[in-house]
Amino acid sequence: MFSIPPAKAPKPAAGAPAGAADVVKDSTDRDFMVDVIEASRNVPVIVDFWAPWCGPCKQLGPVIEKLVRAAKGAVRLVKIDTDQHPMIASQLRVQSIPAVYAFFQGRPVDGFMGAKPESELKTFIDKLVKLAKASGAAAGDPLEEALAQAKEMLDAGDLQGAVDLYGEILQAEPENAAAYAGTIRCLIAAGDLENAKAMLAQAPAALAKDKELANVRASLEVAEQAANAGPIPELMERVAHNADDHESRFDLAMALFAAGKREAAVEELLTIVRRDRAWNDDSARKQLVKFFEAFGPTDPLTVQTRRKLSTILFR
Repeated sequence: MFSIPPAKAPKPAAGAPAGAADVVKDSTDRDFMVDVIEASRNVPVIVDFWAPWCGPCKQLGPVIEKLVRAAKGAVRLVKIDTDQHPMIASQLRVQSIPAVYAFFQGRPVDGFMGAKPESELKTFIDKLVKLAKASGAAAGDPLEEALAQAKEMLDAGDLQGAVDLYGEILQAEPENAAAYAGTIRCLIAAGDLENAKAMLAQAPAALAKDKELANVRASLEVAEQAANAGPIPELMERVAHNADDHESRFDLAMALFAAGKREAAVEELLTIVRRDRAWNDDSARKQLVKFFEAFGPTDPLTVQTRRKLSTILFR
């Protein structure tokens, strides 16, 4: 078992700027929370409300797409066809199109109606980039870099390195929720659930209701469930003999999760939902929701699995 030693100086984080890939995408009312609100916590997201019949939309769209791509990942663009997806536009009280809103850190920060010349659009985007830099999100903030590096270590299995770096952060900021939760995640990853539970119980009052602690609490609950799931080969054999043995498939999902095979675990639960979505009082869907809480809302697997689950439930 690793220990939590005196912290050492953090290494410089290798934070590369976001690339230009996928900076422009079409979205829907259903995906708005993920594509815009959650994504805007890391980088400004521009939302272009448009419709195929709208002449000014056809003028605005290509220009703003070109400028967003030129920003090389400093901002993103999400396009929503209001004919197909009117709900979010209605909630934002969009009365005419094109309508453009900019979101950052989960909230709207700027916007305009109607087509604009390229020079004004560039000024609009430059303003968003400066806002992100001023907040530290795009300026290489040392604390954010250290947290990102510690998470990379944790994801790569370097638990001691991650603990060392989280410890350094906690020395500087004893109530840093991300570092506190990260240390608990290291304990969970090492299978030390008792100490993880104890550290969670001893969290400073200022952190008790933080979303980072809520996510790690969900991770601990799932890890405790998975600890008693059973041997993977035996469970796989049962499912192979009877595809409708949902109890064994559920246990298999938990065993796979315990073994670090997250993608395989969620696929087994999705299979249960596909075959019998109401099985055992909707247990498979509820367990997927627990997984989402444990992974965190912006984890790529959470985003991908939510979409798959929505497709199954609303087809």
